[in-house]
Amino acid sequence: MTVGTDKRASRAAAMPLILAERGLRSGASWIGSADAALQDQFLNELDEGELLALPFLFEFWAMPHQLPPEGDWRSWVILGGRGAGKTRAGAEWVRSQVEGARPLDAGRCRRVALVGETIEQVREVMIFGDSGILACSPADRRPDWEAMRKRLVWPNGAVASVHTAHDPEGLRGPQFDAAWVDELAKWKKAEETWDQLQFALRLGDDPRVCVTTTPRNVGVLKKLLASPSTVQTHAPTEANAANLAGSFLEEVRARYRGTRLGRQELDGVLLADAEGALWTSEMLEAGRVCDLPVFDRIVVGVDPATTAGSASDECGIVVVGAQTNGPPQNWRAVVLADCTVQGATPSGWARAAISAMEQHGADRLVVETNQGGLMVGEVLRQIDPLVPLKSVHASRGKVARAEPVAALYEQGRVAHVAGMDALEDQMCRMTARGYEGSGSPDRVDAMVWALHELLIEPAAHWRAPGVRLL
Repeated sequence: MTVGTDKRASRAAAMPLILAERGLRSGASWIGSADAALQDQFLNELDEGELLALPFLFEFWAMPHQLPPEGDWRSWVILGGRGAGKTRAGAEWVRSQVEGARPLDAGRCRRVALVGETIEQVREVMIFGDSGILACSPADRRPDWEAMRKRLVWPNGAVASVHTAHDPEGLRGPQFDAAWVDELAKWKKAEETWDQLQFALRLGDDPRVCVTTTPRNVGVLKKLLASPSTVQTHAPTEANAANLAGSFLEEVRARYRGTRLGRQELDGVLLADAEGALWTSEMLEAGRVCDLPVFDRIVVGVDPATTAGSASDECGIVVVGAQTNGPPQNWRAVVLADCTVQGATPSGWARAAISAMEQHGADRLVVETNQGGLMVGEVLRQIDPLVPLKSVHASRGKVARAEPVAALYEQGRVAHVAGMDALEDQMCRMTARGYEGSGSPDRVDAMVWALHELLIEPAAHWRAPGVRLL
């Protein structure tokens, strides 16, 4: 058991056996459901040392999804919504792998890999975070942080070293008994890092890995979950409601209830794309870019909201850059940013659009004027009288406008930077039948207008040049 000392925790450590006899895994749930007399009886039977050990006996406090499944497995994936207790489960699993472990063959101590997207995220979340390894460890078993060597060292000699998805090659050479991987589904180099980690998990009789992540529809996670050596547990955000601010739960549920983003980020559900979607998650992941080229043009697509207030539609504001040298089949574009705002007044969304243009060095705004007409341009010019502006009017439906843009993605001619989940969520709900979601796909509309301006309309003119006069 991962407790302060074996002697102090004798009775507290026996609780999992008592709970198992009752068909329960969480002692905290048992105490919470018991009457006051039973609670007092249990607590009064513990001596001072056992009471001190009890907060660090995770098997007693854990929720079912935070405890590793029984049986023979290589990878344990904890899928959960934001704040569902994934980090705490990962930190406690590391403790269970190293605390009290005796030296292995030839006096060797256990080695663990801590793998996150960046060094900062490993350090600030997995190690020093409120639910990280140091916060979960009792004083007599707390490891020391060696900053220069980027590792934790336990009193029994066990070592946990820091590795990142930004440097998959850093996993060549080291070898481990176990690994804790955090937020695998959002890593930019997930496939490469995961593959290198598998080669490094080669010490001991049964090397294992714990993966804590909010789900995203990415290949590396889907392959992992499909593996016969993988087990998983799952919980929504509400499972850990007792440790979360009530206002947080109220706000995110009000804003994201019924959306794909809400099901993913709060319910912890791995989403598939809408049937017949014009864009798929795999298509978008395949076109992800980290290093940006030099662009010939950058524009900001804007789909204005017609009303203001928290219940109004969003004002879609999407920034796109393009390289347009050579024939049209060589042209490429990158969606750079989603600066969409909701609930803003006309002057508010106008400022946001102009700010996006200035921040990214765009040469103009491309603004749909179906709803606002001339007023849209007037609002923008009240903020900046000299703003470069092109008004566009939709004569066809959203799907008809979106289909040629989706074709550009299929050809591999449009890529995305990371971090635009809300835009991509809308894209994966656009089908040939229409938009399969609540509200309007304002982000998609803004992106479509920008790509029409950069690639589709210029290509049409390029193919039909005017008469050259000598």
